Amino acid sequence: MLENPRSPRVRAVAKLTKRSARTETGLFLLEGPQSVREALHYLPDAIVELFATPTAWEKHADVRELAADGGIEVEFVTEDVLSSMADTVTPQGLVAVARQTPTSVRDIFSASPRLVAICEEVRDPGNLGTIIRAADAAGADAVVLTGRTVDPYNPKVVRSTTGSLFHLPISVGGDLADVASRAHAAGLQILAADVKGDDLLAARADGLLDEPTAWLFGNEARGLDEDGLALADRALRLPIFGRAESLNLATAASVCLYESAFAQRAAR
Repeated sequence: MLENPRSPRVRAVAKLTKRSARTETGLFLLEGPQSVREALHYLPDAIVELFATPTAWEKHADVRELAADGGIEVEFVTEDVLSSMADTVTPQGLVAVARQTPTSVRDIFSASPRLVAICEEVRDPGNLGTIIRAADAAGADAVVLTGRTVDPYNPKVVRSTTGSLFHLPISVGGDLADVASRAHAAGLQILAADVKGDDLLAARADGLLDEPTAWLFGNEARGLDEDGLALADRALRLPIFGRAESLNLATAASVCLYESAFAQRAAR
């Protein structure tokens, strides 16, 4: 059992809360039973190390079974050690180290996707994690991150995806113009979510949302710049029926993705 919170091994795991360490090693941190469970189920080969307190290991029989099926051994640690490794105050007794597994933009669009989320300059970890989760729930084929969008392997992003990070392809660090070109070449229209765009309800009535679509979402504060908007085939906005000034980016993205998912399924 690992008992020393200041040991080099514990410190190496704890460093993965920093982007520089993740970039250098190609690894990232998973915390809590939900993230660990989903990684073991969908990408067991990505797991490098698995740590647990004896109490948590006894409690989560499904995690034990998945680890055994994947041939992954657990290393027991004390509560103090686990707290030193984790980014959260309450990591719930389970931490894992995994390899980053991004998918190339080329591979994403060569797979004939029908629904893709493109995030340009999305900076808030919670927003990005929620968009990834919503894309997964809506049955999207991939999420593509461009520009200075926050690192998807940031611990806050990983937690807010609640495991969806392991369910669909995610591309990192692409150039928006290149991504747009590949999306068009793959037969997708690009719809930009923008407060100055056309009414989404009218677009729905016109059948626009039935088509294979890449939704383009911009920065939380600034939205998309003129160059980004110029890459889209059309900009659409969600109507506000109440008194809210606007919608949170992740909420708006969730609605847009689901609108396309509903329309595409109804058209089949």
